Amino acid sequence: MTRNGYQHMVLDHYVGVLREVYAERAARLRGIITPVHAEVYQAEVRDAIARAFSPRPEKTDLRARVVGVVECPTYRIEKVIFESRPGFLVTALLYIPAWLDGPAPCVLGACGHAESGKGYALYQEFAQRLVQSGFVVLVYDPINQGERDQYCGLTDRECVADCCAAHNMIGKQLELVGDFFGMWRAWDGIRALDYLLSRPEVDPTRVGVTGNSGGGTMSTWLWALDERFTMAAPSCFITSFLNNLENELPSDVEQCPPGVIGAGLDMADFLIAQAPKPVLLLGQDYDFFDRRGLRMAHQEVRQFWKAMGAPDGDVDLFIGSEGHGYFAPNQRAMVEFFARQAGVPVVGADAIDVHTEESLFVIPPGNVGAAGSVPAYRLIAEEARRLAQDRRGQPAEDVRAGLKQILALPDERPLPHFRVPRPIRSGDDVFARFAIETEPGIRTVLWKQLADKDHLFTLDVESEVALYLPHVSSEIDLVDERDALPEVLMRTSPLYSLDVRGLGESRPEEDSMDFFASYGMDYMLHAYGVMFGRSYLGQRVYDVLCTMDLLVQQGAEVIHLYGRGQGAVLGLFAALFHGCVGGVTLKNGPRSFAEWAETPLVAWPAANFPRGTLKVCDIADCIGLLGDSVHIIEPWSPDMRPAR
Repeated sequence: MTRNGYQHMVLDHYVGVLREVYAERAARLRGIITPVHAEVYQAEVRDAIARAFSPRPEKTDLRARVVGVVECPTYRIEKVIFESRPGFLVTALLYIPAWLDGPAPCVLGACGHAESGKGYALYQEFAQRLVQSGFVVLVYDPINQGERDQYCGLTDRECVADCCAAHNMIGKQLELVGDFFGMWRAWDGIRALDYLLSRPEVDPTRVGVTGNSGGGTMSTWLWALDERFTMAAPSCFITSFLNNLENELPSDVEQCPPGVIGAGLDMADFLIAQAPKPVLLLGQDYDFFDRRGLRMAHQEVRQFWKAMGAPDGDVDLFIGSEGHGYFAPNQRAMVEFFARQAGVPVVGADAIDVHTEESLFVIPPGNVGAAGSVPAYRLIAEEARRLAQDRRGQPAEDVRAGLKQILALPDERPLPHFRVPRPIRSGDDVFARFAIETEPGIRTVLWKQLADKDHLFTLDVESEVALYLPHVSSEIDLVDERDALPEVLMRTSPLYSLDVRGLGESRPEEDSMDFFASYGMDYMLHAYGVMFGRSYLGQRVYDVLCTMDLLVQQGAEVIHLYGRGQGAVLGLFAALFHGCVGGVTLKNGPRSFAEWAETPLVAWPAANFPRGTLKVCDIADCIGLLGDSVHIIEPWSPDMRPAR
């Protein structure tokens, strides 16, 4: 069992930083008491959101068409297909009251993380409650849900067997090209709204948006991104980013907008972006999204609306008595709120007709791939190839400067303090350990095998040393599995092995399988790094650089870097930003970030995907900057197995 006594270190560090950010935010919100103050704050919020949700594509021809109709006694369902991007098909259902005599209010329905998408029973229910009260409703399938399978034809697809894992797969690949999966999801919603407002049955002055869970996310994001909405009711999503972090609750990649926490924003700010339009916050007593954060968000929104002079009734809160889900009481609260805002009577609709998923298929096989939709991974690959053309001939100094910005490395590094914890004994081997504080609250753990037991409690550094960066843990590579590379090094030179933050002794999960899960704690810490605007990979590189500084200060003149797996990524980047590197050996490292972007399924953890790196360079470019000092051993393919 690998020791991880610093298991909550990174989490607690992030919590401390986030509490400080939100204390400043709370103080600022308390000072907003006039419309002028509110408008200044709102403008800053909108700017931060626009930066997070970029790049924003150009609108292209929807090529929308109705391909079928389901007739019901009081409404009909039109089966709609359109292209949110050229060749990227979206399937949707348009619910229209049978008795319309003029333009009606409308609602865009965003689906949560149900595999069946728009065909999920609860989503059919909320659409029917709305349509029977006179609303035109469009509910569309999210990416890789319902009829929008992005991996049609792939045989080995266990790693994207559920929609959340698929979202995170697409999301980490998009990070390489500097894009955000949340914008892809929101763009589908914006184009769905374009279609909805093109219909003659719709009144464009009464436009709502609602959804639950992942649909609550999209309702919140879309509300902030598109001014055409006039009312919103997100369900089972709104809380605080701090609550989710403290409760160790990972979220889908689309729920983690880049830089928003660094800009001082919380979830309530996405509602504030469109103040003082009417909003209803929906939740459940027993939801995993913390109701304390929901109530706090409601208070913040109400106070902001009050500062803008809006009526109290324009901000409401309803918390049901169930667990996570868009159950009937929440649906009724949503319909009543929208009806009040739209000026229409509520028609009770407790007799819901749940249609079979197959009967609602827009494309008879139930898969857009059968209609020729371009899968997301192919669009990402095309962008990666375009970026490769754009960066050809880039000067070396621009590559280094670009990488430094991507990794968010500071210009200066203070010399770190270190502790000397108890040594580790394994059979005849004895390892001294040094806990190096690279920043307040963060300690990397340096291991050194020693033959002389009298030197276990002092850091005596030789003039020429080897620094080994393991794949997951020093203990695994040096003790448990005894990888061949450190075995050789320990026989030939003084060997130091470093566990950076989140690896080795500060790995948040004890089990390796949990660590590599697409929805695990390592992924969550990476996602929060993205929201902080502080690359998690860059923070690990910073740990390596600070440790190298300490080794130099203690006597090292030349440091030979050896990295395996994830450690190979760290070693490559660290070598570019330190002047005392004698050589770099990369074992089991990736061959290319472009290969990750051009392969449908990639097993490497999200923390190894530097956001926007393919705009600046690829691995071969970095190796080129280091020249003959780089030695490659047994590179790994995108599935983290030996490359053929």
